Amino acid sequence: MKTDRKSGILMPVASLPGKYGIGTFGKESYRFVDMLSLSGQSLWQILPLGPTSYGDSPYQSFSTFAGNPYFIDPEMLIDEGLLTRGEADAYDFGKKTDVIDYEKIYNARYQMLRKAYKRCDLASDRGYAKFARSNAFWLDDYALYMAVKDSFGGAGFTGWDEDIRKRDKKALVIYKEKYAEDIEFYKFLQYKFIVQWKALKEYANNKGIKIIGDIPIYVAFDSADTWAGPELFQFDENGYPTAVAGCPPDAFSATGQLWGNPLYDWDYHKQTGYRWWINRIRHCFSLYDIVRVDHFRGFDEYYSIPYGDPTAEFGKWKKGPGFGLFKAIREELGDVDIIAEDLGYLTDSVIKLVARTGYPGMKVLQFAFDSREESDYLPHNYTSNSVCYTGTHDNDTIVGWFGTLKGKDRKLALDYLDRTDFSSDRDLAYSFIRLAMGSVSGMCIIPMQDWLGLDSRARINTPSTLGGNWMWRMKSGAFSKTLAGRIRRITTVYGRCND
Repeated sequence: MKTDRKSGILMPVASLPGKYGIGTFGKESYRFVDMLSLSGQSLWQILPLGPTSYGDSPYQSFSTFAGNPYFIDPEMLIDEGLLTRGEADAYDFGKKTDVIDYEKIYNARYQMLRKAYKRCDLASDRGYAKFARSNAFWLDDYALYMAVKDSFGGAGFTGWDEDIRKRDKKALVIYKEKYAEDIEFYKFLQYKFIVQWKALKEYANNKGIKIIGDIPIYVAFDSADTWAGPELFQFDENGYPTAVAGCPPDAFSATGQLWGNPLYDWDYHKQTGYRWWINRIRHCFSLYDIVRVDHFRGFDEYYSIPYGDPTAEFGKWKKGPGFGLFKAIREELGDVDIIAEDLGYLTDSVIKLVARTGYPGMKVLQFAFDSREESDYLPHNYTSNSVCYTGTHDNDTIVGWFGTLKGKDRKLALDYLDRTDFSSDRDLAYSFIRLAMGSVSGMCIIPMQDWLGLDSRARINTPSTLGGNWMWRMKSGAFSKTLAGRIRRITTVYGRCND
C-alpha cells in the first residue's frame, strides 16, 4: 500500500444523523462526505455494512455478501415514486435523534420497504436483471435463506424442518415456489442497497475520498453462508459445528471470550484454491477502496473451542492458512489494499505473517500508556507502514478512556504529551489527536466522537457485553464548518491534507 501521508475519520453509516431512526445513504451521508472534503480528509472508515442479527452487531450478519436494508434511504424511494412522504413519516423509528432504537426500526422498517417493493417494476428493470445475474452466486441463497427464516418465525436454520435445513433438493424447489414473492423482496432490497451505496461511493471517490470497509474474519452461525456452504466450515454430518471461535482467558476475562462463530475448514479451502475467500475479497473491493480485515491473528493461529462449551476456557490454538491464503488472493486479485487488524497479544509467527503480506497493521494510542513496560503502541515506535488510531469502535472515546487512567499510566500519558492538565474535554481529545496525526504512520484515522470531544456516552461498543452497543448517533449539525476548519488546520500542519 502507498505510504503517502493521509488521514480520515471513522464514522459508522448507522451513526449518521437523519430523520428515519438510523443513518442511511441519503443526504446526510453526502453532507458527511462534503465535510470530509472540507476538512482535508482523504479516508472515510466505516463498519461492516451487512444485515445485522440479534444484538445488532455489524460483526454478526446474516450474510457476508449482503447489505443492511436499514441503510436504504427512504427519501430516495420517495423520489422514485415507490413511497409517499406521508407513508414514510407515518412509521415510528424512535423519538431520540442521538440514539438508535433497533427494536422500533426492526418492527417498522421492513413494513415500509415492502410497500416500496410492491410498487416497483422489477420485471422491466434492466439494472435489476443485471444485478441479479452478476450476484447470483450469493444472492439466490441469501434471499431464500431470509424468506425461509421468516417462515419459521425468524429462527436460524438449526430450527427449521430437517428437509430444508439440510437443503434437500425437493424441499428447495417447494420453498422457492411457495415463497417466491418474499425471495424477490429480499433481492429488491439488495438491489436498492447496492445502487444507493455505489452512488455514494462514487460521490466520495470523485472528491478524492476513499472508503475503508471492514470485514469480520468469521461469519455468523445464523447466516446464509453457513447454511448454503456447510463444507466451508468445521461442521458435522448433521450441520452443526464441531468447534467455534473465541479467545482464551486473559487478564480481562477469567473464562475467555466465547464468540460462537463457526470455524473454517481450512483444508477444504486450500483444496479449492481458497475460491470462497477470493470471491469474498473480490466482492469487498467492489464495495470499498481499502479493506480492514478483523482479527488478523486468526489466519496464523485460531482459537478452537469445543461446540457446546459454556465458556472459552478449554479451547486450543490451531494453525490457520498462513501466507498461502494471501498468496492466492494476490495471484487472483493483484495487490489489493488491505489493513491487517493485528491488535492484542501477537506471537512471533503472526508478526512475521503480517510483515510477509506487506499489509499495514494498526496502532491504537489507547493501548500505548502502560507504565509497566515499553509499548509498541507509543508513537516513537511506529513505522510508516501502519495505520494510527486514537481508538477504534471497540474502545471508549479518548475523553472517556483518559478518565479511567490511574497513577503511573496517567502520568506517563501526561509526560508524553508534555502536559499537566487540560482546559476542556475537546482540548484533551485534540492533544491525543495531534499525537496521532503527527506520528510517522502513513495513515491516521480518528473516530468522529474524538473530533467532537465526546465522553463515554458516545462509545460505540463495549466488547463481550450485550445491550447498549452500536446505538450512538451524531447530532445533526455537529460536524460544522467551524469544526471542519479546525480539522483541516491540524491535518495541514501534519502533512496529511487532501488538497
